[in-house]
Amino acid sequence: MALHAVENVEEALGVTRAFLTPVTVRRWLKLAVVVFFVGGGVSFPTTQFSTSAPTGEVSPGEIPSGLPVELLTLAAAVVAVGLLLLGLFGLVGAVMEFVLIESLRTGEVSLRRHWRRRWRQGIRLFGFRVAIGLPMLALFGGWVALLAVPVLTGRDPARSATVFLVGLPVLALISAGYALVSEFTTAFVVPLMIQSDSGVVAAWRRLWPSVRAAWKQYLAYVAVAFLLTVATGVVVSIAVALVAFALLVPVLVAVAIVHATVSVTSPLGLALLVPLAVLFGVALLVVGTLSQVPVVTYLRYYALLVLGDIEESFDILADGRPSTEYR
Repeated sequence: MALHAVENVEEALGVTRAFLTPVTVRRWLKLAVVVFFVGGGVSFPTTQFSTSAPTGEVSPGEIPSGLPVELLTLAAAVVAVGLLLLGLFGLVGAVMEFVLIESLRTGEVSLRRHWRRRWRQGIRLFGFRVAIGLPMLALFGGWVALLAVPVLTGRDPARSATVFLVGLPVLALISAGYALVSEFTTAFVVPLMIQSDSGVVAAWRRLWPSVRAAWKQYLAYVAVAFLLTVATGVVVSIAVALVAFALLVPVLVAVAIVHATVSVTSPLGLALLVPLAVLFGVALLVVGTLSQVPVVTYLRYYALLVLGDIEESFDILADGRPSTEYR
């Protein structure tokens, strides 16, 4: 039995090359915007506070943990704003999934047109992701709390630690299932939603019989796609690191010049170096995002080709594969 996941590795390269060449700045910048939301991620730093009880009397402006009410209010506001921004990022990213697939399917990268046509389905995808993500987050939080709560409250964590370790393989298994559902939703369900103009659940109902009938093909896709993701990730990381080093050299020269003339910590030195540091960060962000454009394009085309070969009726590229007419 031929494995479509193996056969389409090379074909996806040719389709990707046809879609991305010749290189035009406008086209690549629009794709970079899409990839930023589709392939990017947002992380927030964590802060650890001491939970030891104060030895003195609690003042009216403080709670027993010793943290001022104003600080807790500010922290809650920061968390709320962070969650709001994270939600907006996820919502835009969900719509951009459809913008990307429509661009790959039609060969035309049009942000406004594809957005207007698919934003409702993007909201449905976002809701589905939240629906499967929140229980997973709650499960992980409860698992971590098994150790955190006894430690923070001064209780003996031995019993909780045993449950913590016993639950580790269970959590790993559930996480693997969540990852598969999330990956299949992005790689296969989104194209089916576009093809039938349907919702997430309806598209999953179309996909599931195919997964059960050709489970070996889909399992092969998971394995090969994982290897391709790791390989392309390593290549991109090396390329971005080299570019970052090249960009860092003039920055270091500028720092040395400022240090030798007006001092780095002086107001004038900071006025010169802070914009330079911001410019350096923006440059790295742009380079990193642009470097992801061919990777994300290739991996999505690869998934679409595999899906179409497994189930011919699922091939959304049948009448719209990139060719010289899109160049």
